[in-house]
Amino acid sequence: MFVQVIEARTSDPAGLRRQLDRWDRDLRIGAGGFLGSTAGAGEDGTVVIVARFSSVETAQANAARPEQGEWWDATSALLDGDVTFRDCAEVDVLLGGGSDAAGFVQVIRGRARDKVLMRRLEQEVHEPFPAQRPDFLGGFVAWDGDRFTDVSYFTSEQDARAGERRMATGDLRRRVDRLMEQVEDVTFVDITEPWLCS
Repeated sequence: MFVQVIEARTSDPAGLRRQLDRWDRDLRIGAGGFLGSTAGAGEDGTVVIVARFSSVETAQANAARPEQGEWWDATSALLDGDVTFRDCAEVDVLLGGGSDAAGFVQVIRGRARDKVLMRRLEQEVHEPFPAQRPDFLGGFVAWDGDRFTDVSYFTSEQDARAGERRMATGDLRRRVDRLMEQVEDVTFVDITEPWLCS
């Protein structure tokens, strides 16, 4: 899997949503290798758009389409300031991966102190989730060097917060604490109205 992460800000989330709906309606049919996308805006206007493709080659072929370029020109006009792109050929899938059934998506961005150890600990943390965190539908971690974007899908924000409280102590809490020791420069974007397409 190949993942592209786009980060920016917007003062017009409704307009951005219309553009994403237009892509789904008019351009998706010609996007070979497209697996899905997740997008949304946090309370502060931070926008995250995550597109998943079967390979870097199918992503590049999509980007080269004239209609894709025209769509991006119109879309980027709705974004404020600098836009950051992260191309991620290394992707760790957590449980079932992305889910269009999600009512809440949390995006965690940061840098790994020890990438190899962090990837192992991430899998260990999510091992007991099917039994202990039924609110967690799946997710993935996309890597750009030692920088990561963790995208987690939940049934709802209320369920996710309740799940966090349930794991405040015990073995799962210890696993999470060990994982968090391996990350730095961490930021969170909580997407309460995710725009999902697959």
